[in-house]
Order: sequence, then structure tokens, then C-alpha cells
Amino acid sequence: MSDNENKNTELEKNEVEAPGWDAITEVFEKAYPGQTEPKHYASIIKWRFGGDSPLDGISIYETDEYYHFVTYGLSELYEKETDDPEWSGYGMEFTMRLKRSCIDPDGEENELRNVCGIFQQIAGITFKNRELFLPNEYIYNGQTVGFDCKHRSNLTGFILVADEVVPAINTPFGKVEFVEFVGCTDAELLMLKNSKLTVQEMYSKLGTDITDYNRDSVV
Repeated sequence: MSDNENKNTELEKNEVEAPGWDAITEVFEKAYPGQTEPKHYASIIKWRFGGDSPLDGISIYETDEYYHFVTYGLSELYEKETDDPEWSGYGMEFTMRLKRSCIDPDGEENELRNVCGIFQQIAGITFKNRELFLPNEYIYNGQTVGFDCKHRSNLTGFILVADEVVPAINTPFGKVEFVEFVGCTDAELLMLKNSKLTVQEMYSKLGTDITDYNRDSVV
């Protein structure tokens, strides 16, 4: 990821037309009026040019309560490349709403980059294995340490839900759904793994889609 995020974004968009990118940005700017230059982490060498970053970039919109991440790259950003007229690329982009107060201000940059790194890793699974990550699923790999950058949180994995802030959109290249990652504890994920609860039931128990590193388990 580059350090000069917003300049890189402008360079990207000046170099080539990106109707799919613009469609994602438009729906987020509607959700967050006035935020026309959100913090952005751009991949230095994109996947299609031989780089190891599947996502072209990740933007972060802000409120006083949370950071709202959105990826660019799982859908078609620049041109239609697939034969499916209904869906753009893999038909999804990842999002997360991360609670501001759970982040140490001195470590804010590291935590934001950490989330971006997680999204890049999971997007890599999609690019390599064609595996989709869709609402009402969960991600659990058995790890017992937190996924925050200092591994202090009880949150070790995710449930996936449809983002309630930004609806699915129709781009010039097809439909894109925003799949929100919501952090869960090991105990919560084991309940899902053992079919004690569904993702929707767990989501109801959480009572929020905002990921909070400091929260206790609800089970």
C-alpha cells in the first residue's frame, strides 16, 4: 500500500476511465455527504500488472462513531471482462464499520492498514480459488488470537452480512453487492461452526454491525 493515498487515487482515475470505480464512490458519497476525498490506500503494483495485491485500493469514510471501509477490485472497475451480464466481476466488494473508540489514537494508522491487509488476504482467496464470500456466511480459521494488529482483541473472525448503509448497486458492468465483515469472538464462531446458531441469529444477538475490538462475547 502506498503512503500518499489520495494522490494515487487521482492518478489512477486520470490515467484510465473507471466507471465501476465511480459507481462505488458515488454510493458512498451519498451515504457520507461532503467526503469527496476519503482516506485511501492504493496498491502500488496491481494484481493485473503482476503485483501481489488483488485489490486496487481501499477507501475509508468516517463518522464520529466509526470508520467505514470499502474495497475496489472484486468487481469490474475499468471495463467488462467477464461473460456474465448480470454481475460485475465477482459481484461483490468488502466493507467493514470499525468503531473509532476501540482504536488507540497513537496506533490508528497501523489498525487501519491492518484491516486493509485482511481484506487483501481474503480477496486473494477469491482471485486464486474463485471462492465467493457472501452475506449469511462466516469466516473462521480456528485462530484464537484477535485479528487487531496487536492481537489483543477477543475478535478472531467474521460473520458476513449485507451492508445496511450502502445498498447493492448496478454499475455499467453489472450488479455489485457490498458484503460487510462483522468481527466475532472464537466462542461465537464455534457456535456457528457447530450449527448452534445461524449467522442471522448471531447477527441479531450482536445487535450491531459495528466491529468493536473491546467488546465481550455474546455467547
